Amino acid sequence: MKLTNFCLAVLLTAAAQASFAQQQHFIDGYHGGVYGHYPNGYTQYINSQLQANPYWKINLEIEPETWDRVKITEPQAYLTFQQLFADQSDNGRIEYVNPAYGQSYLYTGSGESMIRQFSYGIQKVREHFPGAVFTTYSSEEPCFTSALPQVLRSFGFKYASLKNPNTCWGGYTRAFGGELVYWQGPDGSSLLTVPRYSSEALLPNSTWQTTAWNNGDAYIRSARAAGIANPIGMCLQDAGWRNGPWLKQQAQYQTWRDYITRIADKTNVPVWKLSQEDIQVSLVWGAQVLQQIAQQVRAAENKLVIAEKYAAIRALYDHAPWPQQQLDTAWKSLLLAQHHDCWIVPYNGSKGDTWIDKVQHWTDHTSATGNKILQSSGNHTTAGSYIRVLNTTGHPREEWIALPRGQWKVTDSKGKQVATQQSADDHLLIKAAVPPMGFRAYKLVADGNKPATTSSSSQLVPLETDLYHIEIDPARGGIITSLIDKATGKEMVDTNSPRGFNELRGFFYEENTWHSSTDTAATVRITENNKACIGVEVNGFIAGHPFTQRITVTNGQQRIDMQVKINWKGNPGIGAYSQADNYSAEATHKAFYNDSSKLQVLFPVALKDQQLSKDAPFDVTASRLDNTFFNSWDSIKNNVILHWADVSDGNTGLALFTDHTTSYVHGKDYPLGLTLQYTGRALWGRHYDITGPTEVSYAILPHQGNWATGGVSNEETRWCEPLQIISATNVKEASLLGLSAAGCQVSALQMDGKDLLIRLYNTGDDKPQLLTFNGKATLATLEELDGRITGTLTRKVMNGKTVIRLEIPRFGIRTIRLKNVTVNN
Repeated sequence: MKLTNFCLAVLLTAAAQASFAQQQHFIDGYHGGVYGHYPNGYTQYINSQLQANPYWKINLEIEPETWDRVKITEPQAYLTFQQLFADQSDNGRIEYVNPAYGQSYLYTGSGESMIRQFSYGIQKVREHFPGAVFTTYSSEEPCFTSALPQVLRSFGFKYASLKNPNTCWGGYTRAFGGELVYWQGPDGSSLLTVPRYSSEALLPNSTWQTTAWNNGDAYIRSARAAGIANPIGMCLQDAGWRNGPWLKQQAQYQTWRDYITRIADKTNVPVWKLSQEDIQVSLVWGAQVLQQIAQQVRAAENKLVIAEKYAAIRALYDHAPWPQQQLDTAWKSLLLAQHHDCWIVPYNGSKGDTWIDKVQHWTDHTSATGNKILQSSGNHTTAGSYIRVLNTTGHPREEWIALPRGQWKVTDSKGKQVATQQSADDHLLIKAAVPPMGFRAYKLVADGNKPATTSSSSQLVPLETDLYHIEIDPARGGIITSLIDKATGKEMVDTNSPRGFNELRGFFYEENTWHSSTDTAATVRITENNKACIGVEVNGFIAGHPFTQRITVTNGQQRIDMQVKINWKGNPGIGAYSQADNYSAEATHKAFYNDSSKLQVLFPVALKDQQLSKDAPFDVTASRLDNTFFNSWDSIKNNVILHWADVSDGNTGLALFTDHTTSYVHGKDYPLGLTLQYTGRALWGRHYDITGPTEVSYAILPHQGNWATGGVSNEETRWCEPLQIISATNVKEASLLGLSAAGCQVSALQMDGKDLLIRLYNTGDDKPQLLTFNGKATLATLEELDGRITGTLTRKVMNGKTVIRLEIPRFGIRTIRLKNVTVNN
């Protein structure tokens, strides 16, 4: 997204430099759509330009829903454009290069969301252009993530481009290679790709362009010198610009499909094992608006995945109708809430209809749909009623859960009374053992005898569970001074670090000073102390602003849950420095790039030679960064945390989980931490303000070994898909399927008529694994994301269950179709 003054500047520069552009290959086209930017009447403008300039070819990155409106508002232009689009051969003049439903950055959401971006987007585009062929993925924004090759290949794409030369506000890919590379994803899949050439420099006096934006002489000469025989530049214009062919007649316009198929040199193409850190992206991490958008999207995303899985389970066990229309609208709303403009220009739009407002509306709809599906068997809990405890992961779970408020006796499906524990907030706690991908039933019976609760204490005591011994120091702002993992006896806290464990710290530039939660004493209160868990509330101040941190340690649970709420007084400036009076869009150095001074929550861990790993959509990346810090547009590092980041010395580790996509901090001499708050000027000079309390949920997971052997990915699924309590009418119990490999996850579960679709994602090793389905199917096949059948799977029926042997590479995804399924009730 580029604002008007920058559009004019770009166009004037293009005109000034047109005389220097040679007849070289160039990618032109349009980016935008009905939500981002696509003026009424614009389709007719595109038609007229295509008709007036027969040498012109265009590549489209237009939001698929745009055509719904165009069909109504420009019916004749719509029909004409359909005719122009009809030729989808290599020589055709139009290629649809990004059909993603919401033009997402992709790295900000889950792998399953990435798949749905393409599946729903392709479906919508083909409603309007039935003959559309999707050959090349390309984007005007840095809408890239490392696992794209296997996803794109599974949808039938052959090629990709990693260039975004004219809209690098949010980042760019690392310069690498020459004319073509084989972009290899983490699972080993590869895609023939045009990279941002190693010779393609960032443009001086710009913070949004590379030298490829207009095929300038310097760009062409540098490419030739690097041995690139057929260099190509690129600019997907913002829909709404009325420039026609970007370089007029000073270029050989191509579609990506034609260029890669017919022109580019495909001999001796190197393989590039692209890391997530080669995608060098930056947003205004820590800004409260971005934080809230990311939390809303994450919560809706998690809710919808759980609801869809439960809908499939209910369809098979309760013979409930499959809610396809509800799920479709919920997914589409979520995908639009992941639109890149939500993240990079959240304030844009008219009052009441900014991207912030849109995200709230979209995620509210998605979450409401998820809640409706999860409560579809009833939403009232009364004496004598039943509940289901639902587990939507592929592995059994035994966890403490809080039942609805009330005084109950609880019996299991066999009538046996279950031990309960009353919480301080009047919930009844039970330890539920739930089978994989299924539910366990319990009956609630009124009980007049209220179990005793443990009273809260204002006096600090050491926290003891079966797994941990923890000590908190009120005098130092309530930081954790000791965390001993009882399984190993390991002290996790680096007591020699100048920083505290769970400390809040940041630079308040209006005061020109650092502030920390350790500057003042805190009060520490035990809020919960029973057989299930111990809860602690820390109340302190940072720079005079009151905060509350909550820590919950649950017996039998490795993960330690934490929350922080900061009640800001006013709108303090937090970050490296103020740019109130000296902000310049062209200046490479900006305060918002510099995470080292933002408010952070820190975790100095007693581990030497730390290796950091972090998850990404369908990937886990071993970091190659010495540290995460940078302060300018031309030195961006990928410091994005999706669900978790983990530090380990190979023997012991600690993972940090977050409830939203943001940035993390870490370095050789800097502890692992999470970015919590930035306030100040950022993109386009907009001041990112504090408008209310900052509230963030996070968690830590001490573990043995590295992230893989320590079960971090499995904990991610439990973090994102907590056990659900659902009203029921009977004691029926179910377990639809189970997985033998600990590192395998069920990414999606869907019904398609009488068929069951199961999508698996493997974070473990390449060894064969078993999927056990509690029923029968007439056939089991492997299916690509575009529906192509690629193989038949061998089935064995054992004790009435269907057992399937699978081989999935590490970080691979596989979609399995079970035909005509029936389940064992």
